[in-house]
Formats: sequence, structure tokens, C-alpha cells
Amino acid sequence: MLHEAQLPPATNPGPAPWHERLLDAWRAWRDGVLISPGFQRRAARTWWMRPIARRRARSLFDLVAGFVYSQVLLACVRLHLFDLLARGPMTAAELQHALDLPAEGTERLLAAAVALELVERREGHQGVRYGLGRLGAPMVANEAVSAMVEHHAVLYGDLADPVALLRGGVSPALSRYWAYASTAAPGELPPEAVNEYSALMSASQPLVADEVLDAYDIGAHRCLLDVGGGQGRFLLAAARRSPTLQLQLFDLPGVVPAARRAFAAAGVAGRAQVHGGDFARDALPRGADIASLIRVIYDHPDERAATILAAVYAALPPGGTLLLAEPMAGATGARRMGDAYFNFYLLAMQGGRSRSAADLSRLVLAAGFEQVRELATPIPLQVSVLVARKPLHATAPRSA
Repeated sequence: MLHEAQLPPATNPGPAPWHERLLDAWRAWRDGVLISPGFQRRAARTWWMRPIARRRARSLFDLVAGFVYSQVLLACVRLHLFDLLARGPMTAAELQHALDLPAEGTERLLAAAVALELVERREGHQGVRYGLGRLGAPMVANEAVSAMVEHHAVLYGDLADPVALLRGGVSPALSRYWAYASTAAPGELPPEAVNEYSALMSASQPLVADEVLDAYDIGAHRCLLDVGGGQGRFLLAAARRSPTLQLQLFDLPGVVPAARRAFAAAGVAGRAQVHGGDFARDALPRGADIASLIRVIYDHPDERAATILAAVYAALPPGGTLLLAEPMAGATGARRMGDAYFNFYLLAMQGGRSRSAADLSRLVLAAGFEQVRELATPIPLQVSVLVARKPLHATAPRSA
């Protein structure tokens, strides 16, 4: 509770319009009703209100229990439960042996996984067996999601005291994991400081690469420059879509050796150029007619984001295309992901922030681009896409 001395100073903006006063009065009445224990009891006992009351109670409890649910998923991933069940349904005794758990631990894990629809309980003439649930099946051999589930152990440690994190009173471990976000000279980071996060981004890239390339046809372009392209997973996905596309990758010097190896292994080294540097300080390579920023801008504060966009603008020819893709705040059907999850993830990372399509469009326009448009993606909670053009008669970018 706020004490009187802690309340912010009063302001006097003048009387509100009558419709705002009426709406405020209705909301105050509604809040009072919802707060009332008597109303809550009546709602739970009235047949026509009971489904609503139960649904809201379940939603609230899911917020309370969400950490436990995520730890159940982590246990399943670490024990490779989904890969085991992909071979076929198994009994509890068989799973106990395969998972190397005591009987009670196996029972608890299976009960929780069934409740969360990660695992399905199946009864038949062979007795009770367990198979993949509707949410567990997509986890089979899913390197991207499994890597993120494991990685979240770091985030959960930083969120142990969310109030301290909001007040800036802690030094989050996540900020050390994403070392480039918290240093003034990321280009000087040694490979051992960037390999772990680069591997995670590479593993999770398949989650978004096809979403982006389904939303935007890369085949009309001659050469794609992927800025902050890590180990080259997005460029490799684009190369599969367009066999004649030339590839350019720019990322930190400590990251690019892995990209060179990936291009060689995929047989595309002959049409791929790899450049190491710091995109906030160094000029980007020229020659591409489209440049992509895939989950890059949201890692950075506005000033640094503006610097990156200006560098991309300078590297593109007149008429060149900017392809910007990342999870966005306020995205239709994915508001929790952008406004809650990524908002706090990026706070712990101490690098950037979750931005809406409108926020990003303003940054893109300020860099000098035009014709900014948002493209629909099948799963916006994973990624949304903006496309913009450098003017045919380009001038110096406007000040951000």
C-alpha cells in the first residue's frame, strides 16, 4: 500500500469531459462489484455466471502457477520425455526405467504433464500407457523451443525479485549472457563471450525464418544482407527459397567463423560473403538490394537502434528494401508475448525494449526510409514483419 507521503503530487488538468466522467464512474462501480467477496460467491453459485467465474478464476490461477508449469516443461525437456514417447506409447514402469526416476517422481511428472496436455494418458487392452499430448508432440526434436526452455533458467533467476529488477537494484545474469547488449564495444568481445548466445540464436532461428520468408517473397531480389545474422541460419533459409540469391552476413568478429563453417557445410560458400564488425561503429558492406534485421532492433535502446537503421540505409542502394522482423508489442493475438514476456525479458537483458509496429515505423522513417508497411505472419507471437524502401532519389537520413 502507498502511504500518503509516497503519493505523487496532484495535478490539475481541468475538468474531464462528461463522457469520461461517466465512464470513470461506471468503471469504479464495476471494480467495486468485482472486488466484493459477496459478489464473487454469488457469481460462483449462479448458473449463468458460473462459467465466467470459473474461467476467470482459472486464468488468474494460471498466472500464479505459470512458473510451476514452465518447470514441468523444463523437466520433460531435460529428461527427453517427448523424444521417448515419439517412438510409441509407454507404461509408467517403462518410463520410470527410461527416465531414471523413482516411482513417485515418475507419477508426479506424468500427472502434471497430462494436466498440461504435454502427455496423453491412454487406456486400452494393454492397460494404461502414455503418449504424446497435443502440446508435447510439437516438442519432438524441436531444437529451437528446447533451447529456449533450457535458456529460461537464467531468466527465471533474474525474475526472482521482479520489483528489484524494475527499480534497477540488481545486476541480471541475462545481461552478462547477452554480453553485446551491455558493453560499449561489442566488436571487441572474444569468441568465448559470444559463442553461447550465438548458438542459442542459431537454434531458435528456425522458429521465425520460415514465418518471415512466407510473409515476404525473397525471390525478387538479387542479394540479401543479413545484419546481425549470427551463424547464418536465416540466410541459409533464404538460400533454399532462392537458389540464385547472393548472400552477405554481417555480425561481430567473434560470431562470423561459425557462419563461414555453416555456409561451407551447406554448399553455399560460393555465393556467401561474411563480414565481421560492429554495426554501431563500422560501415556495412555494399552491394545488396535488400537488408534484413531479424530480431535485432528490439535488443537495443532507441539511440542505438537509430544508429543501426542509419547504417543499413547507407549500405542499401536507392530503391533498396529493408526487411525488419521481430516480436512486436501490441501485436494482434500476441499482446502478452510482446507487452509482458519480451518487455521483462529485455529489461533483464538490459539492452532494448519491446516496440509496437508504430514505434518501429517511426524509427524506420526517421532513418530515411519510406513506404513502411506491416506484413501479416501466421504466428505473430513469434515474429511480425515490417518492410520499407529507400527512396529512389535518396537523401541523407533525417535526424532521429
